[in-house]
Amino acid sequence: MPPVRTGDEAWQFARIVSVARVVILHGRVCADEYFSDRYPSASNSHWIPWLQKRLLIKGHDVQTPEVVRPYLVDYGGWRTEFERHLDDEPMILVGHSCGGGFLVRWLSEHPLVQVCKLVLVAPWLDPERSIPTDFFDFTFDPALPLRIEEFHLFHSSDDGESIRRSVGILLDVYPGIVQHAYDDMGHFCLSDMNTDQFPDLLRAITG
Repeated sequence: MPPVRTGDEAWQFARIVSVARVVILHGRVCADEYFSDRYPSASNSHWIPWLQKRLLIKGHDVQTPEVVRPYLVDYGGWRTEFERHLDDEPMILVGHSCGGGFLVRWLSEHPLVQVCKLVLVAPWLDPERSIPTDFFDFTFDPALPLRIEEFHLFHSSDDGESIRRSVGILLDVYPGIVQHAYDDMGHFCLSDMNTDQFPDLLRAITG
C-alpha cells in the first residue's frame, strides 16, 4: 500500500504527478437555452463534466472556461474568458463546435504559442457567415501544425451541413490532421450520443 501523504508533503507530491493543463472550451448556445434553468451551463453540458473528472483523476489541471452570453458570439468576450485560463507551459486545448473554431482562430493569431495537443470536436467556422459578427474573420496560419505535437479532429457524417463544410475547410488547410470519423455521433451532443461519456476523446487526449 502506498504511503499516506498529508499537508505540505501531499501538496508537493501532487505537483510532481500532475501533467499538462487541459483547457476544454464549450460551443455556442442559443439565448433561450442560456437563460433557462432547464439546462446546465455550457461548460457543464454534454461530455465536458465527465471528461474533466477523468482528466483530473489522471493528474491533469483541467480548466473549463464559461463564456458569458456565448449566444452573442463576440470574439472579444470569448478571448477574454479563454485567456484567463492559459498557462505558461504548453497545454492541451479541446474545443467543441464554436469553441473549436475559436481555438483555430486564436492560435492562428498567436504564432508564437505552442501546444501539446489541439483537439477539435465538430468544429464550426460559420462558412455561410450566418452570424452578424466578425468572429470568424481571420486568416488560417498554414504553419499551425508545426506548433502542435498532435492535432486531432472528431467529426461525424450525420452532423449539420455547416459543420460538415467547416470540417472540409479544415481538412483542406490542414490535410495532416488526425481524423476520428463517425457516422452516428451527430454534433457530439448528449442528445446525439445518448451518453455523457466520451472514451474515444479521452484516449486522444491522454494517449
